[in-house]
Amino acid sequence: MSNTDFLLALENVSVSFDGFKAVNGLNLYIDKGELRVIIGPNGAGKTTVLDLICGRTRVSEGSIKFKDQEISGRKEQDIVRLGIGRKFQTPTIYEDLTVFENLELSVPRGRNVLGALFWKRTSEVIERVREVAAMIFLEEHLDRPAETLSHGQKQWLEIGMLLIQDPELLMLDEPVAGMSVSERVKTAELLNEIIKNRSVIVIEHDMKFVRASPTG
Repeated sequence: MSNTDFLLALENVSVSFDGFKAVNGLNLYIDKGELRVIIGPNGAGKTTVLDLICGRTRVSEGSIKFKDQEISGRKEQDIVRLGIGRKFQTPTIYEDLTVFENLELSVPRGRNVLGALFWKRTSEVIERVREVAAMIFLEEHLDRPAETLSHGQKQWLEIGMLLIQDPELLMLDEPVAGMSVSERVKTAELLNEIIKNRSVIVIEHDMKFVRASPTG
């Protein structure tokens, strides 16, 4: 299979911080519709790999291609627009807004100022928000302020905020960290649903969760 057949291709990727190589000569290929779980001890460079893919950290050497386009060196927002979504270890949600409002704000509004100014809450937007809320187990909590959610529910909400943008590649950094046992089971169910329509990279320490995931 040639490189152009992959959704994402990292080739000979390295990054150095003050002379220390956090990632050294990494080759990683992700097919369309594939789930890949990256495991390893703290300090192994797992999160740095996601930082490199999403443009948060610049590549020192090597190539990162998404849909056969070189993305190393591009701005983070440009990479998001190409179809890559990233969830961080700590949920980044709008605590003062409701679940509905958090999801609504994440609906793509166009790439320019006019697109944002003339954006409206249409029936299609409401339907999409409810569809995603059901997927992330928050359909009954749409009117709740996000700050009142449990830690696990906040993790699901952030995943939902990414899903509503319909990325082709979704990257999840320790999605079950701090969750209860029942929340971890539900997150494994959610992951099974997510991978039906997109490629997913998961960084995780929890081996029980990894074994319960679709790759386990």
